[in-house]
Amino acid sequence: MYKPRLHAIVGTALACVFWALPAAADSQARIVRLSDVHGTVQIDKNSGLGFENAFANLPITQGTQLRTRESGRAEIEFEDGSTLRVTPNTTIEFSRLGLSDAGKRVTVVDLVAGRAYVNWLGKSGDEFTLSFSEEKVLLTQAAHFRVSNSSSNAEVASFKNDLDVVGPSGTVKVEKKKMVTFAVNDNDKSAVAKNFEEDPYDQWDKQSIEYHDQYSKNNSTPYGYGYSDLSYYGGYSNFAGYGMLWQPYFAGVGWNPFMDGAWAWYPGMGYMWASAYPWGWMPYYYGNWLFVPGFGWGWQPGGWNTWRGGIHYVGAGAVGFHAPVPPAGTVSTVAVGKGGPVLANSPLLHSVIRSGSAGLGIPRGSYENLHHLNTQVAKTGSVELHGARQFSAGSAHAGGGFGGGAHPASGAGMGHASAGAAGHASGGGGHSGH
Repeated sequence: MYKPRLHAIVGTALACVFWALPAAADSQARIVRLSDVHGTVQIDKNSGLGFENAFANLPITQGTQLRTRESGRAEIEFEDGSTLRVTPNTTIEFSRLGLSDAGKRVTVVDLVAGRAYVNWLGKSGDEFTLSFSEEKVLLTQAAHFRVSNSSSNAEVASFKNDLDVVGPSGTVKVEKKKMVTFAVNDNDKSAVAKNFEEDPYDQWDKQSIEYHDQYSKNNSTPYGYGYSDLSYYGGYSNFAGYGMLWQPYFAGVGWNPFMDGAWAWYPGMGYMWASAYPWGWMPYYYGNWLFVPGFGWGWQPGGWNTWRGGIHYVGAGAVGFHAPVPPAGTVSTVAVGKGGPVLANSPLLHSVIRSGSAGLGIPRGSYENLHHLNTQVAKTGSVELHGARQFSAGSAHAGGGFGGGAHPASGAGMGHASAGAAGHASGGGGHSGH
């Protein structure tokens, strides 16, 4: 009879904090996700190291600062699936990630400089505040808007629902499809713009929302962050004696979920595991990984009231499996395997997906049917991909779309795949580009 045994590999301080997270009312208890990174993005985790290169799946805690450089873009995903996106040359600070006395989530983000997009879903009475200059947008219901902030002026544009902007001079209403400017050097004097001006990054924001909407439709979990990536990059199978297990596409028999990632140190929490895989959030903090002979590693969802930081699994694991151990004697980021701190630039037009890559190197939404590609890889060992570049605001026609301007579910303009004769699918190997 199969009797699972829980293995947890975490630092002592890390474990103490994580087991207490669900019931804690402390203002620093919440942790959200850096869900997408393009170009140069940097993070200051208050570790004493200043700004470091950031990568997807890094936890965001209270007091964290994030900044993008000339080519950088990033997305932050909150527990309910709400998102915040920042464009190049932007600095933001998460000044509060807390819980109210009633248990509602309270989020305060400061837009120090640059441009940010907020798509707030307005669930469960949670509160979200975006501060900029001497103003702030306080949300208690669903909203979608854009804010830019510089040393001379600021601008708020609403895409969905009316907004109230509160400042020293009172409250200014920004109606849906309207834009209001604030003169930073003139007591933040406000004025309604004559025209709703589009921004080159509006298309990127729109495409990102479409991606999440498309792939989070059937979410039955209590959490929204990371679910859309699970739907895009993998699928569920039912195994007798194990139940429903999720596995990423292109996993391969020799793959394990802890092959690639990094240990990132946070004050008061110690090291947290950040997976290198684009889907690598929810399976590392909830439920359990387990190894099924003949199938490989799968994730069993559940345990929603228990936050488990990083590396945990049940059962014995595969033969020869050794889980990575948190480093000691340093606060620097420590890479494992292919590591986490890899700057994600525009996707390659020509790449090869091999068994064992588990989605590593595939930008989200770039190709329409990864399930079909997974079947090809299982038969031939690899698939050669040809696709258009994703959104690039620096291009002549900003917006590129999901692999060519189309919605990921439409099938038009997606990457083209051709099977290669690169060996049996059970062989290892990763993603390689040419």
